[in-house]
Amino acid sequence: MQQSALLKCEGCSTGCAQARLGSSLLAPPQQRAQLPQQFTNLRNFVAKSPLSSSRRGSVASCRKVFALDAAMPFDYEAKANARHKQQTALRIGIVGFGTFGQFLAKRLISQGHKVIATSRGDYFELAQSLGVHFFQDADDFAEEHPEVVILASSILSTEAVLNGLPVQRLKRSTLFVDVLSVKEFPKRLFLAKLPAQMDILCTHPMFGPDSGSGSWNNLNFMYEKVRIGAGANRRKRVDAFLQFFEREGCKMVEMSCEEHDRQAASTQFITHTVGRVLGAMELQATPIDTRGFKSLLDLVSNTTNDSFELYYGLFMYNQASQ
Repeated sequence: MQQSALLKCEGCSTGCAQARLGSSLLAPPQQRAQLPQQFTNLRNFVAKSPLSSSRRGSVASCRKVFALDAAMPFDYEAKANARHKQQTALRIGIVGFGTFGQFLAKRLISQGHKVIATSRGDYFELAQSLGVHFFQDADDFAEEHPEVVILASSILSTEAVLNGLPVQRLKRSTLFVDVLSVKEFPKRLFLAKLPAQMDILCTHPMFGPDSGSGSWNNLNFMYEKVRIGAGANRRKRVDAFLQFFEREGCKMVEMSCEEHDRQAASTQFITHTVGRVLGAMELQATPIDTRGFKSLLDLVSNTTNDSFELYYGLFMYNQASQ
């Protein structure tokens, strides 16, 4: 869009130098580099011009803007952001629309991605309220051909869920993503069960609906590009998916699934174990709590809100924990 329209001002019929300078303020950023020099030239012109006092008053009155014909800068930036969102928007399918699946869907939709979902339970009304298209039938879900499929089931049910998904109805280039808290298990499972043409990205958002209820800034997001096929479109797609978490402020940690499980055994599993032991003690807040005790209460809250099934899976499906 041309942004060189003159500003009409009092005392000028065709637009003065100051009006032209005002117009330049509305230009795109790359055209504003010469602005300081224009200001200097205008100041010298006004100071040295042998105008009559009446004409000088007219120039001064030009500072009052009556009409604005050019597009504002924030319009330009907003449209650019909208175009970027449209270009990077993905059609994402979530398998398992429980608490964590819903948690992801809300953020994905907020960034302009289109989300569909399927699950054993009936989440039709809830999904509709979030802007998610829900399919009770997994075949109908697959025939929608999402570009990305996120397996958001529990650790214990993941293999059964994957076996029940009609992957043959999906496009052969589909990107499969897991978000489990253990990583070697889904990596081996995906490599064994999925067609060789499908891409695989193993991830672990190191937060959940409780710890990630607000900002995701500086929260860890681990990932491994296990298998990404040749072609610019496939690389662009996986990058767009990872950028979703990056734009939310996550600290992106690229790591092998094997190394993840080794480190998680001495951090995540221990954290959940201690939290559950403290939870069994039924600790209560008091008016004289120290900061250390408050931290323990927070630990209990963050771990006991997770299901025992998750805790069991962290032990049974991470060989480094045993």
